[in-house]
Amino acid sequence: MNIMEDEFKTVAKFSDPMSAHITAGMLRENGIPAEVFGENSSYTSLNYVNPVEVKVVASDYEAALSLIAAADKAE
Repeated sequence: MNIMEDEFKTVAKFSDPMSAHITAGMLRENGIPAEVFGENSSYTSLNYVNPVEVKVVASDYEAALSLIAAADKAE
């Protein structure tokens, strides 16, 4: 397997874990594996400095961005 295929890329950043999980769930429902990073801070106010991130593998990056953009337009 190519190292580039294993590389994670951030597709969205949030100040709260709930929004990150909603976005990751939407991506998974559309066939793109996604993970939430950075939600386990003891100091939730620090999430404004170090946001909660949704990441996907590099090969799914463009498709994930398109889905997020389409979901944002639908709201």
